[in-house]
Amino acid sequence: MTFPGVSPASPPSMEKLPIAVTMGEPAGIGGEIACLAWARHAADLPPFVMIDDPDRIAALADVIGQPLNIKTISSAAEAMAIWPEAIPILPVPLAAPVEPGRIDPTNAPAVIASLDRAIALAVNGEVAALVTNPIQKRVLYDAGFSEPGHTEYLAKATHAEGAPVMMLAGPELRVVPVTIHTSLADAARELRREDIVHCAVVTAAALQRDFAIAQPRLAVSALNPHAGEGGALGREESDIIAPAVAEIRARGIEVRGPAAADTLFHPEARQTYDAAICMYHDQALIPLKMLDFHRSVNITLGLPIIRTSPDHGTALDIAGSGQANPSSFIEAVKLASLLAARRQQSAAAA
Repeated sequence: MTFPGVSPASPPSMEKLPIAVTMGEPAGIGGEIACLAWARHAADLPPFVMIDDPDRIAALADVIGQPLNIKTISSAAEAMAIWPEAIPILPVPLAAPVEPGRIDPTNAPAVIASLDRAIALAVNGEVAALVTNPIQKRVLYDAGFSEPGHTEYLAKATHAEGAPVMMLAGPELRVVPVTIHTSLADAARELRREDIVHCAVVTAAALQRDFAIAQPRLAVSALNPHAGEGGALGREESDIIAPAVAEIRARGIEVRGPAAADTLFHPEARQTYDAAICMYHDQALIPLKMLDFHRSVNITLGLPIIRTSPDHGTALDIAGSGQANPSSFIEAVKLASLLAARRQQSAAAA
């Protein structure tokens, strides 16, 4: 498959390209977790380049309690010669000094500029993938951030075909919510057969191409308790979800459901599928985070580029306190590198 705006020419080797890391909300923990990852694990991590304000990053040495060696560069390619001895930084200056935990709207344009530059680097083949640090969406809207969140912004910027799909992945579970950032009441009203089918088709393709699963197995959750109890507890299963499952199966994808959500995530059940398509946000994220909160990663499927993100927010309440845990960021970098390599292998095979 080719994507608008992306050259179908053979990409350079992903093993020789760094991963771009965006600034995220500068008052949050994004910078801290990236610096902690470098300070503790640089020798074991794929090289990454931060698109950030060098002065802000240098100031984080006191926060994390470890020395930082940073080097400003002018192109992503320079990062490979610097890593792991230093943190490569493509500079994006902030308008005002950062106070951890306190959002300054004047810095919002820099946050967007960091993301835009990372997207351009990925689309142009100058980085293998991008890892987006968490943003504070409400403060970006006034600065011209025109989409609900990272996922929609990335899809528009990369001219992705079809709606993007959000997958959350941990060591023991992969989940895809059909409805995402909407109320539970609205999720039930907005649930559509075609959206379930779209999420399943995109997920199955990604499992094949990016996760090297030759014959993906999907499980589709029910919406209501006991999968609707034959209509006694709701008709969404019979009217919407079951027809979607039938269409998914007709497309040659191995799938089962609608499956009662309270029996879908125990250890034996998880052995029967490669990803679970869930009907709403918390149905997907609660079991994932219960299993392994700190190593879960957010992945955007259906893009012409690889994008992962730590599966947590800006954590303004602990920013600057030295309590930030870099585990999810580390997993996001590792997974981004792995997915980029597999995508390149898949393209070469095709």
